[in-house]
Order: sequence, then structure tokens, then C-alpha cells
Amino acid sequence: MKRFTLPFLIIAVITGIYGFGGFDLWATEAARILFLISADLFVVSLFAKFLFKKSPKRVAQQVKS
Repeated sequence: MKRFTLPFLIIAVITGIYGFGGFDLWATEAARILFLISADLFVVSLFAKFLFKKSPKRVAQQVKS
């Protein structure tokens, strides 16, 4: 989900401009819905990017008995 942050932002901006730009077409309602969905997914992926940062690799050690 972290790698989709930038594409969701681009889709949200494009559909937002198209949907709320004052065009008088039948597809503006669909563009508004796509804007809201992609903006929500952008926020979720942004939170995932900052909350779940990569942790250093853990190396398993063998236990000798």
C-alpha cells in the first residue's frame, strides 16, 4: 500500500480538477466519486507509509544445545 501513495495523489488531483472544475458533463458525478475514493486511499496509504516504517532486518541466531 505504501508504494501507491503517489499514484493515488495524482488520480485524486486529476479527478478533483475534472469533477469540481465546473464542467457540465454527465461524467462529473463519476469523477467526484472517483476523487473521493482516491483521496481516501491516498490518506490511508500516507498513514501506512509513516506508521509502518521498515524495521531493520533481524538475523536469527542459532542456539546450540
